[in-house]
Amino acid sequence: MSIHLPEVIERYIAAVNSNKTDALAAGFASNATVHDEGGTYSGASAITRWRTETKAKYAHTIEPVDAVVQDGKAIVTARLTGNFPGSPVKLEFVFELEGDRIKALDIH
Repeated sequence: MSIHLPEVIERYIAAVNSNKTDALAAGFASNATVHDEGGTYSGASAITRWRTETKAKYAHTIEPVDAVVQDGKAIVTARLTGNFPGSPVKLEFVFELEGDRIKALDIH
């Protein structure tokens, strides 16, 4: 199945999978927020710290399996494989976009 994603989301996934934290952070708006594992991370430095800590903890990769894009939001269902119980799992990544940047990301 071919999944069409906005370029900024494709860059996000590539950055996660290749562990390029700087490239990942560049895709977020300056006032962006991330909600993951019960925490909220706001701004570039907090998002970079979140990304570094989760990658070190889980050593995971993301593989999109489905996506719906409309009205400035993209809901991407992805398979996460990594160092955690129950791996692999499917999670939803809800991206709110602002131009060519990610304004918000909610992972659940």
